[in-house]
Amino acid sequence: MTHTKHSKSLLFCLVLTPAICLSAALSAQNEYQAPRTEWGQPDLQGVWNFSSSVPMQRPAQYGIRQFLTPEEIEQIQARRAAADANSDSALAIEGVDESYNDFWIENAGIGDLVRTSHIVYPDNGQLPGLVTGAVARQGVYGGATTGETRPVRIAAGGIGTDGPEDRGLSERCIIGFNAGPPFVPSLYNNNVQIFQSKDTAVLMTEMIHDARIVPLYESLDDLPPLNDDVRLWTGDSKGYWDHDTLVVVTRNFNGLAASFGQAGTSTHKVLTERFTRVDELTVDYEFTVDDPATFSDRFIGVVSMTKVGGLLYEYACHEGNYGMVNILRGARVQERVNASGS
Repeated sequence: MTHTKHSKSLLFCLVLTPAICLSAALSAQNEYQAPRTEWGQPDLQGVWNFSSSVPMQRPAQYGIRQFLTPEEIEQIQARRAAADANSDSALAIEGVDESYNDFWIENAGIGDLVRTSHIVYPDNGQLPGLVTGAVARQGVYGGATTGETRPVRIAAGGIGTDGPEDRGLSERCIIGFNAGPPFVPSLYNNNVQIFQSKDTAVLMTEMIHDARIVPLYESLDDLPPLNDDVRLWTGDSKGYWDHDTLVVVTRNFNGLAASFGQAGTSTHKVLTERFTRVDELTVDYEFTVDDPATFSDRFIGVVSMTKVGGLLYEYACHEGNYGMVNILRGARVQERVNASGS
């Protein structure tokens, strides 16, 4: 797989001011015509990677600025190079204790303008505040307990180790910690494959190998509502074409997962995703979360997806989920040790 075009584009952006770079990028995108399927629709098919080292929320020092300057990019790259060198040194000394160094981690986006955050609205790049009654649950790893009660709605970590029901949804192989929806860049397995037919799109994520089958309609007004009693882990998705953009609207989440991150529940969430192919190797992915039961305002995030020259292989989560077994087994051993006083 090669990213020559993206490498040149990124290098070009690094030597320009962000404003000029953004203008040049938007001009190139406006001139690009996405290839068509046999039904005349923009062709989004293939495997796309949404890895990124950009934070979801914007650090306060950037204010409302959406893009880094070339000087800031150089400083960040220097810090990462130094951290990698220290990690390699530690790996040689401490072995498996340092196994999750950058060799295993996939979080460097390719070819995107370097954003200060994925959240672009509100303007400060921060998630809106929680409304009264909405709670943010914080999970823990290992044998610790948070004192919270089931159900566990967070994706990673857990509230204790009494049983599998105390662990996060991704540890239980129910929902991937990056698969959403929406798709959220994480440490690894940031891949989605898109299939298309005349009246259907399928969004299949690598993590937990979940596939959302999205029937397509003529317009937003034509999307038929699902009975409110029918609730799904990843909601009920329906889509339509807005010129060259695939728009997917998802409702009817089951409330057993957090609304976003570790906040609230998904019961009242409406998610709108927009997929736009802006060049041969890039799809711009934009998501809007509107959940008045959790957040005081809607919010919008933007993530760049890069074409992958390869296949998406099955993520056989349950078959290889020895982590869950070992967490619970380790907790029982620790209980016996504590009870014996040795």
